[in-house]
Amino acid sequence: MSRLSRVASQACIGGLFVAIAMPGFAVGIEATAPGAQQPAPPHSTAAPAAPDGPDARAFLDTYCLACHNERLRTAGLVLEGRDIGHVAGDAETWEKVARKLRSGAMPPPERRRPEPAALDAFVGWLEGELDREAAAHPRPGRIADHRLNRFEYGNAVRDLLDLEIDAAALLPADESDHGFDNIADVLSMSPTLLGRYLFAARRISQLAVGDPTVGPAVETFDLSRGLRQDERMSEDLPYGTRGGALIRHYFPLDGDYVVKIRLGRNFTNSRIRAIDTREEIDVLLDGAIVSRFTIGGECVASDEPHCARSGIYRTAPYHLTADDALELRFPAPAGMHDLGVAFVRKSVLTEGMAPTLLPPRHTSSTYEAPRMDVDTIRLEGPFDPTGPGDTPSRRRIFICRPAGAVDEEPCARRILQALARRAYRRPASDGDIETLLGFYRAGRREGDFERGIQEALARLLVSPRFLFRIERDPEGIAAGGAYPIGDLDLASRLSFFLWSSIPDDALLDAAVAGTLREPDVLEAQVRRMLADPRAAALARNFGGQWLHIRNLRAVDPDASAYPDFDDNLREAFERETELFLESQMREDRPLEELLTARHTFLNERLARFYGVPHVYGAHFRRVPMPDPNRAGLLGHGSILTVTSYSTRTSPVVRGKYLLDNILGAPPPPPPPNVPALEEAAGGEEPASMRELMAAHRRNAACATCHRRMDPLGFALENFDGIGRWRTMDGMTPIDASGALPDGTAFDGPAEFRAALVERRAEFVRTFTEKLLTYALGRPVGHDDMPAVRAILRAAEPDSYRWSSLILGIVESAPFRMRAARAETGGSEGERRAQ
Repeated sequence: MSRLSRVASQACIGGLFVAIAMPGFAVGIEATAPGAQQPAPPHSTAAPAAPDGPDARAFLDTYCLACHNERLRTAGLVLEGRDIGHVAGDAETWEKVARKLRSGAMPPPERRRPEPAALDAFVGWLEGELDREAAAHPRPGRIADHRLNRFEYGNAVRDLLDLEIDAAALLPADESDHGFDNIADVLSMSPTLLGRYLFAARRISQLAVGDPTVGPAVETFDLSRGLRQDERMSEDLPYGTRGGALIRHYFPLDGDYVVKIRLGRNFTNSRIRAIDTREEIDVLLDGAIVSRFTIGGECVASDEPHCARSGIYRTAPYHLTADDALELRFPAPAGMHDLGVAFVRKSVLTEGMAPTLLPPRHTSSTYEAPRMDVDTIRLEGPFDPTGPGDTPSRRRIFICRPAGAVDEEPCARRILQALARRAYRRPASDGDIETLLGFYRAGRREGDFERGIQEALARLLVSPRFLFRIERDPEGIAAGGAYPIGDLDLASRLSFFLWSSIPDDALLDAAVAGTLREPDVLEAQVRRMLADPRAAALARNFGGQWLHIRNLRAVDPDASAYPDFDDNLREAFERETELFLESQMREDRPLEELLTARHTFLNERLARFYGVPHVYGAHFRRVPMPDPNRAGLLGHGSILTVTSYSTRTSPVVRGKYLLDNILGAPPPPPPPNVPALEEAAGGEEPASMRELMAAHRRNAACATCHRRMDPLGFALENFDGIGRWRTMDGMTPIDASGALPDGTAFDGPAEFRAALVERRAEFVRTFTEKLLTYALGRPVGHDDMPAVRAILRAAEPDSYRWSSLILGIVESAPFRMRAARAETGGSEGERRAQ
């Protein structure tokens, strides 16, 4: 029996897995006899034994009404007079109560607090009442017509056409909501954006088919001035090189291309940096050397006219124009290739034995680099093209070849049927194919068979059936009623959840056969998809947004405060967290290891920053982390950097981040006109960040939220603004002590992490809610909380492993069901797709 079959056989009512809570019975999968109650352990997601109604009222009267009464209305919540016997009538309020109590945030530490057993019993009863109502009357929500976001669009094109594109160069960034950029409600389609999609479709169809009319184009690749080019810049560049870049580029046709290299210059006089030293520069294609240039040092002790120095900076013409000679024309076949430009490393030492002292970043106008570096790489072409070549995309598209004119349209129909089935995520109708054939015929009149296919492909790529995920309500469903979605819609939800892309043939075949909703088939598909390399999108796309790792590209630590920070370190931070998340998912580890794992992924640059010895080279590898302070995600430089200001740490930012993303208890927005930190301190600058924050909390408008945020942020205060370990804040020793919202004390990152693990149910619940938001493409609300609890109960026996939580989400009512439209008229996306 499959995992989903087992869960389904335990308790499935109305599509929701629930644990029944009744007076006198242990709450769980199986009821025990009266008098044999087994209370759940503290902070367990399983609901404990249920008190009766009067006991529930007594609990509220004792512990809640002192603040939440008609007179005080603390936090705008009034529990006095509410009908505790019918919590389903105000599920939103009671879900908030359950969350506050379960997290330990309420009652506050200074108030009278119930015993853990009493608290768990009350919350268990409350959640059980809410779960029973949700099971009897499921409210799975309704997802709006979902435009593919930029990331999904790029992946869909890759999987449809076997063509990698730079979607960021073709389409603008998408808006985000509730932390994710795949929320359907904000993925609108403006006329301007539609124009970008039309341009992208035209360009992609040209590349995929190999349009012979494509003329030479120029692309310039700028290297960040924040990069230190004293080491191998990519794992795909040869050993024995340094600096430069590896560019993954699609060459549209067989032909000649020209690469032009411009070297870095001083900011004041445009002199090529380190031009008096002799360097060798390799140009490589797919790892093979195409040419080697020699440059620099020609004007040392030379009397040649081009070496004559003049002007205030004593600069010779050679110093300004020597890199004009760094230009090369070379042949290349059509398709995706790796173009490399790198300096030959002159050191005889093995890679990794570089000095620990690094040169400064390029922040000073008088800075003279100790080594030559690359500023830009320009690529032009194709010149003298000889044809479209034999590319993976052409092999994917042209599954047949017409022998003559009479065979062309039947072959075109076959090609377009195959493409439309994958692109539209369902078998294409005759009308779908006729629409595409109309564009094929128009293109065929202007050119040859391949031109016709190109025009039809461009039309397919702007079809609403491709750009939007549209789920239609079946006939006979009452307005607002809940119904299970069909196999084809389930296949799309599943593929965009796990892969951020379209279903493959295996998934689509199961959906077309009508077997995907069968528990054994669905579980097998989920496990197959998680084992596929495309599942890396889940760790990278979900993890990058949940943990704010994407924001790392925008942070700019002050060079004076953090001279060791550069773009090499920025990229290493991001890669470390991506690899760590992907390994946790692929190895199907318990979720708490995100906080406790004593290993990470490092290259030489990052290991040197963390103080980990014996790690050499540019490639990342799994490395033990013996320091308990660095365990898990909270020791990653990526997270510690995005939660800091450019010149200092911020316990407020870090505390808010932890409340929102780890504990699932985000604080409310700050009140208006809150003074800045220094102003709140009253003009006297205290000796440490802790004293600054203590002064800030003396403002009554600030104290309520800051007493929750600041202690959590101080737990990480031993890490500076870019994640380097420290024990002093200026002249003051770091004090990393604090307390969780429920009053649990800690001192330092290791104790803080241990306290979080003791309350891992809060972390797992937060993670599950974030993952469910991402999976659905809509915010989760109080109606989804019964499903979240069911997912957690089902995953708890398996130690909350990734696969258990993912399978639980896939089997949940919000994922498997949908609410019918409340009014008639159809959605905008449905009208577009007609």
